[in-house]
Amino acid sequence: MANKNNLRLPLYLVFGLVFSFAVAGCGPSSKEKAKEQKEAIPVKVMRVELKDIQNTLDYVGDIKAEDEAVVYPKVGGKIIEKLKNEGDSVAKGDVIAYIDRDEVGFKFEKAPVESPMSGIIGRVYVDIGTQVTPQTPVVLAVRMDNVKIDLDIPEQYLPKISVGQTAQVFVQAYPKENFTGKVSRISPVLDLETRTAPIEIIIPNPEHALKSGMFANVKLVIEERKNVPVIVKEAIMGKEPGLYVYAVNGDAAHQRNIKLGIRQGADYEVIDGLKQGDQVVVMGQQQLYDLAPVSIEGEKSGQKEESKREGQR
Repeated sequence: MANKNNLRLPLYLVFGLVFSFAVAGCGPSSKEKAKEQKEAIPVKVMRVELKDIQNTLDYVGDIKAEDEAVVYPKVGGKIIEKLKNEGDSVAKGDVIAYIDRDEVGFKFEKAPVESPMSGIIGRVYVDIGTQVTPQTPVVLAVRMDNVKIDLDIPEQYLPKISVGQTAQVFVQAYPKENFTGKVSRISPVLDLETRTAPIEIIIPNPEHALKSGMFANVKLVIEERKNVPVIVKEAIMGKEPGLYVYAVNGDAAHQRNIKLGIRQGADYEVIDGLKQGDQVVVMGQQQLYDLAPVSIEGEKSGQKEESKREGQR
């Protein structure tokens, strides 16, 4: 009898072990459990949009009259009559002032000082009674129907600039307005020290709103793309040539390598790696890795189900 009982005990143990293994085999693996136990990483996302984007060169410069001339008298003497003041219009040949050139023993008619161009009087340098010589400036005559800005452009950008190209001009005096000008001249010679070439921009000024001496900000559009995928700077990770983003599909973040084009402010053109409608992470990506579980902050339940369906497409 004792021998039979000794034989039965191992059989019970065997059946118990088999049952335990069977139950264990029906449950998730340890790797699956570990995966299930990982908490979703909260992130914020933005969708890739199609936009028009421009690459611009930004410069500052001084507004000048398109044409100006300092007027000098042809003879010496004393100013005895002043016919024009600052802001007055003049035509070519108009008399600006008269000079008394009387000398002891001689009698001369008063000598006129004439404007060499049509425009307006920008500055008057003399008063009645002022003694002048042929080297004394009397007035500054300016033509303000158009104004100009001179800029120095680095050589690497010159191939992207041409005569007739549009420039946007902004001045502090009119913060809500922008003025449009065009490149009128590009110097064929570079400065050997700075490796820059002077260019001239002409801006129409029919109302004379722009004044000579105003400080201006100038934007030159050197590249433009229409209706292209665009992402913001905050989404971009890594360094050239290994740039990437995290795109959210369903409940997971996928690392995607990207290639960028031109930039406008914080917006970047995407040449390869993303398409319109893709959701890219813009906050929280420092904690991510490929296939990391994520939860989108601020996403409502209906939006979450939509995100899942998009991830399954």
